[in-house]
Amino acid sequence: MIVTRSGFTLTVDIHGMKEGDAKKELERLLSSAAKDITEIVVIHGYSGGQVLKNMVRQKLSHPRIKQKVLSLNHGETSLLLH
Repeated sequence: MIVTRSGFTLTVDIHGMKEGDAKKELERLLSSAAKDITEIVVIHGYSGGQVLKNMVRQKLSHPRIKQKVLSLNHGETSLLLH
């Protein structure tokens, strides 16, 4: 998992990860992200399969997630945080 920060946004690339590992790492990141982080952009891809996209959009939950925003780019989802 590759994480980069730009201002108040983290961008996370989970390409190639197994669903369970990606979910666990995203939950850990959500718990440990600085309070000034307001958005996490998850790059999950979609052309190689739907497993990671579906996990992020349907199964991932955490108290910090205020809203999930589907991007025009089908390979990423934005998580707006409390």
